[in-house]
Formats: sequence, structure tokens, C-alpha cells
Amino acid sequence: MKFLHLGDLHLGKSVNNVSMIEDQRYMLGEIIRLTRERQLDAVLLAGDLYDKNVPTEEAVALMNDFLCALAESGVCVFAISGNHDSDIRLDFASSLLTGRGVYIAGAYNGTIPHFDAEDEYGPVHFWLLPFVKASRVRYFHKDLDTSTYDAAVRSALSGAEVNTQERNVLIAHQFVTAGGQDPALSGSETRRAESVGTVEKVDASAFAQFDYTALGHIHRSQRVGSDHIRYAGSLLKYSLSEAGQDKAFPIVTLGEKGDVRVEPVTIKPLHDMRHITGRFAQLTDPANVTEPEDYMYVTLTDEEMILDALLKIRRIYPNVLKLDYNNRHTADIENFDITQTASQKSFPEIIDGFCRYVLGREPGEEEWKAINAAAKEAGILDETD
Repeated sequence: MKFLHLGDLHLGKSVNNVSMIEDQRYMLGEIIRLTRERQLDAVLLAGDLYDKNVPTEEAVALMNDFLCALAESGVCVFAISGNHDSDIRLDFASSLLTGRGVYIAGAYNGTIPHFDAEDEYGPVHFWLLPFVKASRVRYFHKDLDTSTYDAAVRSALSGAEVNTQERNVLIAHQFVTAGGQDPALSGSETRRAESVGTVEKVDASAFAQFDYTALGHIHRSQRVGSDHIRYAGSLLKYSLSEAGQDKAFPIVTLGEKGDVRVEPVTIKPLHDMRHITGRFAQLTDPANVTEPEDYMYVTLTDEEMILDALLKIRRIYPNVLKLDYNNRHTADIENFDITQTASQKSFPEIIDGFCRYVLGREPGEEEWKAINAAAKEAGILDETD
């Protein structure tokens, strides 16, 4: 039995107001090609199929095309909801889809559905645990321990009659730790907390009875305490914090009971996402320009502001997502406690001082009009100011 583990597709996502739909379409096309070349039996989708609870028409159409192409190739699909998905919407027509080899678990209804496949070594049981909150488990299992999220997930899993003498695969969308050690996080996830997003922690030991656990939710591809408990990572790089990551999706081969092999595979995206830092003259020197079509975060280290820097940079790198500065001025601003200064000065004095410090000049007449309008809308100034 050979399958591809994917998660966190986030179809329909935009990054800095730039739609990723064509990049996602390209990646899903490459995945379809991979399943045919490697003669895979199944594709596992570990939640966050869509980026929003109510996905865009483009995202739904793309998912439809993807599932149809896999079904036509004879590849089974096992999918669950993530915390970004609408579980009810994913469940729509799921009973009909099972006839085409597409198995979806959207809403948790008190049981963990499982579907069986067969190979030369016997049956493989695929268990689908959709994203679930402790309160949802408590609703169906008032007699079981749901005092913590870890306990709630274990209680939910206790209802699965797993035959440990045979091969079992679990698909789940959770924030999983290993012996108290958090997975490698990125961006806003780097804070140490009891949850990431809306998902609380569960220890990897909860999945000990499964031969492989396919996880979704964390965007970095990695193992969690064991080679057989893994995050696939997101389909694409979706933030500055992911720019330095290498995405690799696990192809898992199940031999006879106890024989589990994991092969990470990379797929070159239509556009990579990179972060470049340096002086304007260095970054725009043709000798230093590589892969200009990539999605770019640009940080300029020039001490002086470059006039129309973003426009000029985009003539070379058309897909710049964001431009900022890292110099003496920005360093001072990061260490500047504005609350003390604000308590001693009027609003116009604060704005005037800020612009003089950052821009080297006072605000112009049109800038003042825009600033005052925004301040009134925010309630900082009243209509008489």
C-alpha cells in the first residue's frame, strides 16, 4: 500500500492580497502527475482543504477538479476537515462520493469512521478524525474524560475498535506535541502556548495504536516524536515565516505489519517565495538578480528612504508581496516606547514628530487631511478637531 500524505491545502488563500489560486492549481496538477508516475494507491488530505469557512467559487471548482482527476485515475482519497474548513459543507454529498473512492469526514458525530483498503498483505484500515473541539466530544460522550483537550481526543479515539494485529492509518488535524516538546513552528505559531490558532495540544502518545498518523495544522513538514507520526506541511509557502522552509510531502509505503517506509518528496512550485535583504543598489544590480518571478519579501537596509522604492523594485521583481526597511531608524522605532511620549504631547505633535523622524520632514497638507480623517474614524479625534 502506497499513499501520499498532504495537508493544509488552503485553497483560495491570498497572501498580501495576492491570490494563490493559480499556484495551487499548478501544484495540484503536479500532485496528480506524481500519483500516476509513482502508481500511488491513495492520497490523504489532513484538513484545511480550504482557507476559509466559506470558500471562494474558484477554490471549490479547483477542489472539484482535483478530486475528479484522482477518482478517474483510480486513486482513493481520504480527507478530513481542519479548523479552517466548514465541516458541514465538506460532508455534503460525502455518501455519494464514497462510491467513487473519495472518503470525507467533515463533522465529528461521536464516532470515528474508517474505510478499508486491501493489498497483498491484507487489509489497511484508514481512520478519519476530523478537527474536533473538546466540547464536541463532551456532547457525545458525557461519561468520558474531556477535562483537557488531550483527554478529549483520547476519549474520542477510544471509540475506535482498532485491531492492532492489522495495519491502521489515522488522519487527524491537531496540534501534536511529543513528550511536551512542541513541533517546529513558524511565524505567529512560534509563541509557546497551549494552542496554535484554535487547536489545543494533544500528545503524540495518543496515536500509539496506529501504524502511521497523518497530521495537518502545522505548516512545516516534520516528524513528531516518531517517523510514523508526521505533519505533511502546507501545499505552498503562505507567509514570510515560511520563505526559508523546504516543503516535502511524505510518500508512505506500508509493507506487512510493522514495515512502514516514509519518503519525503519535493515538488517545485510555479513560484517560490523568498526574502531578500540588502541595499537598493545591490538588490537591483542585474548580477545579483535570480528567479525574478518568485514571490518576494524585500527588506532594504539603506539609511535613506528610496523614492518610489516599491515601484522600482517591481520593475525587476514583479511579484513583490511586501517591502520594508531595516536600518537605524527602524531599529530605533522598534525600541521606542510611544506610550510615554504620547501622554505628554498632543495628537498633531505626535504625528509631526513621527514624520520628521522617519521621513525627515513634516506631513504635507494632503497627508494631514488623510491622517485627520483616519483619526476621526478611529475615534482619536472628534468632528470638531
